[in-house]
Amino acid sequence: MDIKEEKHINAALQVSNFKTALKEFEKLVERTAAQKRDERAGLFIQKEDTIDCDKFYATVQELFGAEVKNQDVKCFYRKLCNNPDASIDWCEIFGYFSSSEDSLTSQMDEENLVFLVSRKQRIIISGSRRRDVIKCIVKIPQLDLLIAASQKGLITVFNSQDTSWITGCDYLSQLKRIVATTERTIIVWDYKAQGSSQENYFVIKPMDHCLLCVCVVPLQDQLCRDDILLGDDGGFVNKFTVNSDDFGLKQAKSKKKLQTQVLDSKNFKSVKRKLHNDWVMKIRYISALNCFGSCSLDSVHSLVLESLKRLEDNLPVREFSMPRGANTFCYCIKANVIVTGGDDKVLRLWHPNISTKPVGKLVGHMFSITEIVTNEKEQHVISLSSAKVFRVWDIQTLSLLQVFHDSQGGPGDMQIYSMIYDSNHGMLITGSSVIDMYPLTRMIQDTKQVPHTHEREINVMLYNKYFHQVLTICSESIIKVWELETGLQIYQILDPHGFNVELTSAAIDESGFLFATGAYNGTVKIWDFGSGQEMKVLPEGKDWKEEEHWLQRLIFLKTQEKHQHLVLALERNGKIKMLQGKEDDICLTVIWELPDAVPVLQDGNRVVHLRMSTKDRRMAIPFPDVELIVEKNFSQHVKNPAISVQVNCIDLLQIEGYNLIAAGTLNGVIILWNFVTSTVEEMYRPEDCLAVGPDLDPERFRINDILFLFRTPECARRSSQDSICSSSQCDSSRGPQSSKGSKQSIHESEVKGEQIDVTAGKQQPVDTKHPGATNLTDTPPPILVTAHEDGHLRLWTMEGKLLKDMLPFTKHSAISLTSLCTDSCTTRLLTGNVEGHVILCSISSFLDPPHDEKKFKQLLAWRAHSLEITQVIYVEDKQVVLTASIDGSVRLWHAHNGHYCGYFGQQRIFEISQTSDFILPCDVSEHPIEIKEESKFIEKKQKYEYPLVFDQKRWKKMSSMSLLFKRTPPKTFEVAHDFKFFKSLSSPKIQRHALEGFMTENREAGIVFGSLPIYRIPSPTSLKFLPLIDSEALRDSTDGIPGKKKGGHVQHEKAPRRRSLKRNLVPQINLASSFFPAIPK
Repeated sequence: MDIKEEKHINAALQVSNFKTALKEFEKLVERTAAQKRDERAGLFIQKEDTIDCDKFYATVQELFGAEVKNQDVKCFYRKLCNNPDASIDWCEIFGYFSSSEDSLTSQMDEENLVFLVSRKQRIIISGSRRRDVIKCIVKIPQLDLLIAASQKGLITVFNSQDTSWITGCDYLSQLKRIVATTERTIIVWDYKAQGSSQENYFVIKPMDHCLLCVCVVPLQDQLCRDDILLGDDGGFVNKFTVNSDDFGLKQAKSKKKLQTQVLDSKNFKSVKRKLHNDWVMKIRYISALNCFGSCSLDSVHSLVLESLKRLEDNLPVREFSMPRGANTFCYCIKANVIVTGGDDKVLRLWHPNISTKPVGKLVGHMFSITEIVTNEKEQHVISLSSAKVFRVWDIQTLSLLQVFHDSQGGPGDMQIYSMIYDSNHGMLITGSSVIDMYPLTRMIQDTKQVPHTHEREINVMLYNKYFHQVLTICSESIIKVWELETGLQIYQILDPHGFNVELTSAAIDESGFLFATGAYNGTVKIWDFGSGQEMKVLPEGKDWKEEEHWLQRLIFLKTQEKHQHLVLALERNGKIKMLQGKEDDICLTVIWELPDAVPVLQDGNRVVHLRMSTKDRRMAIPFPDVELIVEKNFSQHVKNPAISVQVNCIDLLQIEGYNLIAAGTLNGVIILWNFVTSTVEEMYRPEDCLAVGPDLDPERFRINDILFLFRTPECARRSSQDSICSSSQCDSSRGPQSSKGSKQSIHESEVKGEQIDVTAGKQQPVDTKHPGATNLTDTPPPILVTAHEDGHLRLWTMEGKLLKDMLPFTKHSAISLTSLCTDSCTTRLLTGNVEGHVILCSISSFLDPPHDEKKFKQLLAWRAHSLEITQVIYVEDKQVVLTASIDGSVRLWHAHNGHYCGYFGQQRIFEISQTSDFILPCDVSEHPIEIKEESKFIEKKQKYEYPLVFDQKRWKKMSSMSLLFKRTPPKTFEVAHDFKFFKSLSSPKIQRHALEGFMTENREAGIVFGSLPIYRIPSPTSLKFLPLIDSEALRDSTDGIPGKKKGGHVQHEKAPRRRSLKRNLVPQINLASSFFPAIPK
């Protein structure tokens, strides 16, 4: 009765808690709806009070828990934003109206969820005996080697007469050898020695019991010594200590070839203790716990977990008991649990310090469990039964992920004796009569499967930062929207502009609720991003020619009126126009067009002034109506059809104090429209851009992309605060690279007290009354960056001054750049090229005046695609890079190291938060290139202090008589300063030029040195005060060594004189001066 009442009370509490959460949820919906109504009415809402999508999702998760799916909440939020007055049911946040089939289940094959069984690789043991099996497999991570010991095969390598079976093997990390155990012996094998392997091993015997398992204790503090743990059939755990002296010295003494050497086990230091009452089935040393573990078929002493010291005494040990004992066990470091399995078919999870009761059980095997391994990174446990059935478990949720069976061969013929997990290559390896390798599904999908997002090349890729979704459009005109965090497709739109009409451009508005698409026939449509419904359209004109109004670029403009949409469009013919969408009209209309300034600027005018039009407009637009003020004598040049001068790319900057449009043309000209100063200026024109020739590429100067780099006041304050924090804490910490530059520029602007003069012509004293003016002073002026066809990246000031001309470093020569991208605070700059490379640069400090060229640094370059990249996007909150290519794939990369995450359209879900294994797509073989700073190495060379050396020039300039003819005895410091030798010491002169080399040897005659250098020892100026100078030696040194050079050999006239010089001169005279060449007078 008490149990029923308790259950009833718990159920009532759950219901009341859910009702409370529902009431809080209704309040959240009311606040969000009221906020959206205020936004539509034009009321200002503070940023900290705004309920965006992320804040809404976090609040819902707090109310209802983690069971709420992110996609369902986002759909609910979009519906609420689009229509705040619509009736909304709380069931929708749980996906009540979504399809019953889970999107993940529909895309994933349950059989291949973790391991891809169909891609199993098999290695057959070559030259093995019949019915031989692999008894033990050991992975050596530090050497990336795999040791497999067969029952009969490997023992024949050591001794063909010994017919005992190998029971286990391991690797001696200090001795660099392999240890294997047979029934009664220990074998130590030098696998790297030259010659036959039968001559490079030692046998340690006899043993008291039959050895069943072996492991090595990996202790790093021991040098040339290894501890071996052995388990036998008597329940004993033995510890053997082997030194290099036991094997290396014996090998060095024998000069002839070594034969099999038998060593007595009594000569080795060993201890043993009986811990079990049955066979020791498995023994392992767990470094994380600093103890060893051994399991047995004993039901009482099934698992023992203790330190090595317990083998030397009889103190009690930690024992874990389970019915019918344990065949195997393993330890998971992250979860801190020990998993055991045995003949009772149950996997038990134990805490290392709690031996009374397991913390969890995993039931499902129908036969005895023989092997257990763990995948630490994925937190998986893989168990194997005697029926060759594999089960993969999630150790955190205790759920079953995958079951697969090795169906080849009969149960007796192909029994699996050993199993390991190779974390380096993401592979499960088993040993029976063959070696089978099961790769992880994601490793095969990411490396073998060709990335495939669309059927055709990608024309457009956009990122919606408010909903964390990616929009892609291919040349077949299929729009797809993807979830960034998971990579799952949300919806797609087929033939959005009509059948067989290719989309060429697209844009997302500032709020993230709308996106616009443009086609090759000039039509434009505006869509609802959440639902994919068409809202407004610009129809095709009746008299339009095909591809005449091909849309190259679309940009949403800010509007002052609600429910009004303005889109700036660039056509392929170079026209720039503005489209307007009214609330009550479904059609878009062209309301503004920019006059063509290319012919006027081509006539030699660097700056052309604009006349403001007097046209009255009901609605205020961002750019005024302008006309070119052209001189009367202006003559229109005849257009050369071989030269293309149309505008190829544009970018705009609309912030306080700036109203600019920058354009790059096909012949390399940069045009800047400044609507504050009412001018259009030709910032840059390359030389010979109008030259035509058969050997000249007409598109050699083409500008493929153009981008404004401007740091908002908020980002400037943030960077300056980061610089102050980083400089105060530690100079060596890896803070933002813009710290020093931001701090310096702010200080300089405060001292000057006036704004920087830019093309916008706004030099004026700082107004302290208006905070906006001070914010503008703190921020550096904008910079223009262009990506060129010749592979160069160029940065310009607003006056047209070239700040930086950079050729990005890749493994190949100059490659045409195609796309530019930066983050919100302009600290990183990304670009892609036609060969599929992505280049990441740091520009945070470079933006601050005076724009130091050394502060523009390339950080990383990697090959993302095998074909041309059409667009690059940097997602700063996730620290990932999106790349789209003409190969039809959109791929995801880690921004800090260029590692591959996956592609949109793959079967498995993205793992953005985790740093994935370094893998590459199947069509890329180049590793990322990290650019190191050269300044660090230069500083080390400059800081090096050279010792003082003897300077012969100083020695000759000074007189040696000054010290001897002083009447009064000098003081100590005077003697130290007056000594001629010490005054002659100076810093060495570094040879900065390479020495000239030449060939003087005669190979045919066998002569290596054709001529040897002979040094002449000059005599000092005065020899009166030099001791121990022989007259003969003096005469020899004065006259020099006469010789004739003939045929590359030196012939001396008097050999006895040379011997006397050698005999008398070397022991007595100081030859320090001989090491320095004589200076001609």
